[in-house]
Amino acid sequence: MTKLIITIAHTGNVPTKELNPYSPVTIDEIIGDIKKCRELGAVVAHIHVRDENAKPTSDRKLFKEVLDRLDKDKVDIIKQVSTGARGGQNTIDWRGQMLDLNTHMASLSTGSSNFPTSVNANDPELVEALAKKMFDNNIKPEIEAFDVAMIHNAIRLEKRGILKGPLHFNFVMNVPGSLPGTPKNLMFMVDSLPKDATWNVSGIGRSQIQMITMAILLGGHVRTGLEDVIKMPDGSHATNELLVKKVVSIAKELGRKIATVDEAKKILGLA
Repeated sequence: MTKLIITIAHTGNVPTKELNPYSPVTIDEIIGDIKKCRELGAVVAHIHVRDENAKPTSDRKLFKEVLDRLDKDKVDIIKQVSTGARGGQNTIDWRGQMLDLNTHMASLSTGSSNFPTSVNANDPELVEALAKKMFDNNIKPEIEAFDVAMIHNAIRLEKRGILKGPLHFNFVMNVPGSLPGTPKNLMFMVDSLPKDATWNVSGIGRSQIQMITMAILLGGHVRTGLEDVIKMPDGSHATNELLVKKVVSIAKELGRKIATVDEAKKILGLA
């Protein structure tokens, strides 16, 4: 079995200081959490940024500041920027404005779904334009699949030459309004993958421990962080460090070794 790739999703678009005082929202806080989690075993940083009011944004300048700081501080981690729908304007130019920066990967949702109070809107023109910009800049997409239709759309796009295989997926499980995070649903997603695909799972909220454990056992990879869960199983406030430690502990108990950055790049087919 391949070694386990741990991704840290440090803040996302939802957590606030009011929901969890440990949510990193400033550049310094984001960089600090990424560094701490790298030391604990995370090898991919799924990067979101916030504006001066701590609101989600796709602002290129802020992404550049985070990426440049990681390079300047010689943080050995795979950088993955978010092109998600909650970062402000839902246009190609806005959501893809950071895709010419020095990043290894970027998220790409290949379909639309529901969030609790809004639509995760990804129309075909936008998906294809983002995919093309990633291809032109030698950025590997992480396909964010909120349901199985997004897997099959990614396969269709690969056949059309818009996406280049082998594909890498992140199953986002248990978002209210989308696919529940259950063992049966996770198995259905895994069984729907192309044979050469790699995958990890994001278990949102209470589903996280179960989804992470299953992914480790099945040979997949895992994402954790305050983007996905803001409380520990005992109800206390989570921190990114505690969440990574939890993944490492589960992996150790199950006998799955943790990948280094170089090993993760090889698994993911990164240059």
